[in-house]
Amino acid sequence: MVRTYNEVIEYLFARLPMFTRDGASAIKKDIDNTVRLCQALGNPHTKFKSIHVAGTNGKGSTSHLLASVLASAGYKTGLYTSPHLVDFRERIRINGAMIPQENVIDFVNQHRSLIEDIQPSFFEVTVAMAFDYFAAEQVDVAVVEVGLGGRLDSTNILRPELCVITNIGMDHTDLLGNTLAEIASEKAGIIKPQVPVILSERDETIAYVFEQKAHEMKAPLRFASTEFAVQACERKEEGLTLRILDNVNQQSKKIYVGLAGHYQQKNILGVLTAVDELRKWGWEIGEEQLREGLADVVRNTGLQGRWQTLSTNPLIICDTGHNEDGIREVMVNIQSTPHAVLHVIIGAMRDKDISHMLPQLPKKAVYYFCNPAMPRAMPAVELKDKAASYGLKGEAYPSVGNALTSARDAYQEGDLIFVGGSNFVVAEVLS
Repeated sequence: MVRTYNEVIEYLFARLPMFTRDGASAIKKDIDNTVRLCQALGNPHTKFKSIHVAGTNGKGSTSHLLASVLASAGYKTGLYTSPHLVDFRERIRINGAMIPQENVIDFVNQHRSLIEDIQPSFFEVTVAMAFDYFAAEQVDVAVVEVGLGGRLDSTNILRPELCVITNIGMDHTDLLGNTLAEIASEKAGIIKPQVPVILSERDETIAYVFEQKAHEMKAPLRFASTEFAVQACERKEEGLTLRILDNVNQQSKKIYVGLAGHYQQKNILGVLTAVDELRKWGWEIGEEQLREGLADVVRNTGLQGRWQTLSTNPLIICDTGHNEDGIREVMVNIQSTPHAVLHVIIGAMRDKDISHMLPQLPKKAVYYFCNPAMPRAMPAVELKDKAASYGLKGEAYPSVGNALTSARDAYQEGDLIFVGGSNFVVAEVLS
């Protein structure tokens, strides 16, 4: 029996295969273990309503925004996301509050023999724990973010009220496929018979993948970017004021989103379409509750690491964007943030294809290459050498902390320190 929360976390982290630590070898290419776990738990995933969210980028922000809106509308709302940044319990929340430590301890103690019999991955156990908790707490709805891909993801045992797919980009190509169409096919695997599906962005080159799958499943399909458009965007310190045009009825309205990254403009269209779809099915979400949920998303859900300002003097901003499209969006934010010298603290995972990421980064910046304290981390010296071939210059540091200290020492008023490249670099700066 494990007695303390720290012991439980050590057990989960050390005992179970873990993608964040071990990479592709930790991925189980079927949902059999999750099915077996949940059967032993009484199939908790059948005892609450859910919204399933997939996509290459933006699925975390979209999940938090939807959960915030639903909670603001008075629904007891579960939220399952991954990975966590600082505390494991960030993955499992109800109305923004993390699962209590005691619940994590009790789950592992009660089901340890089951875990050791099935030998699931870390992610599979976490999904089962979340579904068990949501069922026990009788949530009205849970917003559940896909871990990786969709078709074979552990979360795909759900029969949701609604599916949302944010976008498709090149990421995890070793697991999901080497073309956008192959990756889209994996994401489309969450589409269920007759369950409405929202695509936040319409990409003409791969739209047919979703149209075919939705037709096959008789699932109503909506493309948010054809129904809504952002007419204007103004960044406030902690968020964005947007003018949104409803293309269907040619009306526009102004809304405030409490997240400051310009890329949230894409996510918000998917969220607005999802809310519209839920209303059609009888969900009561008032306009004021919608606005409140979008504005108060950080307070309501604890979202971190999305174009987040950590300090103003020195100006330090972090973002978890870590693939080609994610870094491209980060660059839009950096370019729209006034600064003299740009200092970039960056790290990457060893199994990442960074040949897509590095060309997006500006040559006119000072780089602080570092490796987070993860076995999967690419050594800082190796990252520095690869970056040099793209004209990116800087020094290698043995830790994220060392890199941040050096950047702070070099900082002068008017500069910008950006921290990113990997969830795990951002996590160490936040913790």
